[in-house]
Amino acid sequence: VQLQASGGGVVQAGGSLRLACAASGTIFRTNAMSWYRQALGKQRELVAIITNGGSTNYADSVKGRFTISRDNVKKTLWLQMNSLKPEDTAVYYCLAEISPTIPIQYYPYWGQGTQVTVSS
Repeated sequence: VQLQASGGGVVQAGGSLRLACAASGTIFRTNAMSWYRQALGKQRELVAIITNGGSTNYADSVKGRFTISRDNVKKTLWLQMNSLKPEDTAVYYCLAEISPTIPIQYYPYWGQGTQVTVSS
């Protein structure tokens, strides 16, 4: 199983970016999927999470600005980021709980990270 994150880049404050995370390999079922970020010198933190049923939760710092979504058929996770701020600058990682086969047993899989830089 592999997760490939993409969509990062450099944007001015107030701008938007859309991150994508595509899962590939032998996947029987995917449970929760989430985005984390890690700024330089700081710990990795949860940004947003979406369950298999579509329920979402967000860090307070991004509520109202970021939207997490997923397509279970395409095995893809997205993060739409609007009204970006310099403090959103970080490496963004996707995480998925995946059961490669049956019996169902979920394992965590991380994407490789994509850099988001927001200039003031």
